[in-house]
Amino acid sequence: MWVVFAFGSAFFAGVTSILAKCGIKKTDSTVATAIRTIVVLVFSWLMAFIVGSEGEIGSITPHTLIFLVLSGIATGASWLCYFKALQLGDINKVVPIDKSSTVLTILLAAILLGEGITLYSGVGIALIAVGTFLMIEKKDVKSDVPKNKRWIFYALGSAGFASLTAILGKVGISDVESNLGTAIRTGVVLMMSWIMVLVTGKRKEIKCISKKELGFICLSGLATGGSWLCYYKALHEGPASVVVPIDKLSILVTILFSYIVFHEKLSKKTAFGLILTVGGTLLMLVK
Repeated sequence: MWVVFAFGSAFFAGVTSILAKCGIKKTDSTVATAIRTIVVLVFSWLMAFIVGSEGEIGSITPHTLIFLVLSGIATGASWLCYFKALQLGDINKVVPIDKSSTVLTILLAAILLGEGITLYSGVGIALIAVGTFLMIEKKDVKSDVPKNKRWIFYALGSAGFASLTAILGKVGISDVESNLGTAIRTGVVLMMSWIMVLVTGKRKEIKCISKKELGFICLSGLATGGSWLCYYKALHEGPASVVVPIDKLSILVTILFSYIVFHEKLSKKTAFGLILTVGGTLLMLVK
């Protein structure tokens, strides 16, 4: 069943990117992240109560709690970088860089978690790396996105922190019910994101958010909540080196909807890169 949850995570993650992009056209990305995290927190705790895991809080060991908190901090940093990159750049450029965290995650899982790299996974890593590079090189299409290149640094930061999130999360939920673990780490993300809002002096911008963008931000929060619950359920039962690549297939959902909603087209080079990335990801499923 963990494979089903992993694919569910990929679908909801792909939808999240599109909804978030719609919600940050005029709204500051840091403020949007803080608001959507509230939705995710409520959603995750609701699920924890539904499955009855809230009673396990008292039995969580300090070791597990530390890794859940560290995972939450890494997630918060990844989110802040990711949505800033989305605000500044094309989805078709930002998402491939963010998904390149797959390669780093697999390597870290092999080193830190002892999850071996087979011939198939090795070839998969190479295909994902090459495919990601080809997609990053895509030229700008018609867009009103600013021409500055700051988005690439935020996208790289998102990928790096996302890799740490997966590894720390895998360790953190090894001895706790996945829904409860997700709820706890979401609380950490919430605190971190609102601290960033206050530190950067963007609290006043909350009142300026339009109802339309607020709606998209909340919907992206719900999609994120669904993705997280599926993702950490899959991580709890399956190997990180396989769950993470499946989750990154969300790029297919994102690119499909980016074409439908934002009319961001793929060049032949980018399409080939996408094929390599998906092919490499599927190879990760072969034992």
